Amino acid sequence: MKIYHVLLLTILITGQFLASSAAADSHADPIKEELEKSPRHGEWVKITAADKHELNAFIVFPEVKEPATAIIVIHEIFGLTDWIRLVADKLAADGFVAICPDLLSGMGPDGGGTESFASGDDVRRAIRGLTTERVTTDLDAVRKYVHDLPSTNDKVAVSGFCWGGKQTFSYAVHSDEIAGAFVFYGSAPAIKDIPKISAPVYGFYGESDNRINATIDATKAAADAAKVKYEPVIYKGVGHAFLRRGMEENANDAQKKATKEAWERWVTLLRGL
Repeated sequence: MKIYHVLLLTILITGQFLASSAAADSHADPIKEELEKSPRHGEWVKITAADKHELNAFIVFPEVKEPATAIIVIHEIFGLTDWIRLVADKLAADGFVAICPDLLSGMGPDGGGTESFASGDDVRRAIRGLTTERVTTDLDAVRKYVHDLPSTNDKVAVSGFCWGGKQTFSYAVHSDEIAGAFVFYGSAPAIKDIPKISAPVYGFYGESDNRINATIDATKAAADAAKVKYEPVIYKGVGHAFLRRGMEENANDAQKKATKEAWERWVTLLRGL
C-alpha cells in the first residue's frame, strides 16, 4: 500500500510539473524566441555622447559581402524593447546594419536604462522628461559611431516609431548628415522648421490615426514650398502603431497587409538611398 501511495504521489507531481511546463511553453515570448533563433550577429555596444554620458545600443549586422547602409532605429515611448530589437534584426536580414539606441541610458535607477525601471509608466514618464537637446546629442553620437564602422558605407538613415517617429522628424531638422528619415506615425516638427530639412523624409501612417494625420497636409505643403522631399503614405484599415500590431500573432488581415506593404516600401527606399 505504501508503494502504491508513493507511486501515486510521483505520478501526481510529475503530471503537475509537465502541466506547468506546457503552460510556460504556451506563454513563451515569440519575440524573444525569434531573436534567440536569429542567425545574424547582434551585440550590445556602448557609445559615448558629446556630454560624456554612455549610451547602450543594440546593433545587428547583415550577412553581406560589401559595406552596408546603416539605419538608426529609434524606439517608441515604451523604451528599448525586444520588439525594437527584432525590427533591427529584420532590417539586418534585408541587408542593412541596424542600430537601436536606448535613449533612456543612464536615466533609470542606479544609472540603468529602459530595463531598470519598475514599470511601463515609469518608462513613459522618463521619456517625456527627455529634452530635444539630449536626444539630439545622443543621436549625433550614434550616427557617428555607426558611420565610422568598417562594415558600413557612408549612408546613415534614421527611423522611428510613434515617439521615435517624432524624434526622427525632429532629427531630420537638425542633421544634414543623414541620408534619409523614415517616420512611422510620428508627429511633424513646427512648420517654420521644415525648410531646415535637407534629407528626404518618408512618412508611414495609419488611416485611423487623426491625432497624427491631421498635420500631414500642412507639413506636405510647407515641404513642397521649401523644396523638401516629404512623401507621406497612409495605409488603409489600420490605426496607430500598425507596424508593431501587424507583426503580432493575432494581427488581423488589414494590419498584416499594411505591415507587409510598409516594410517592402521601407526596404525599397533604403536600398535606393
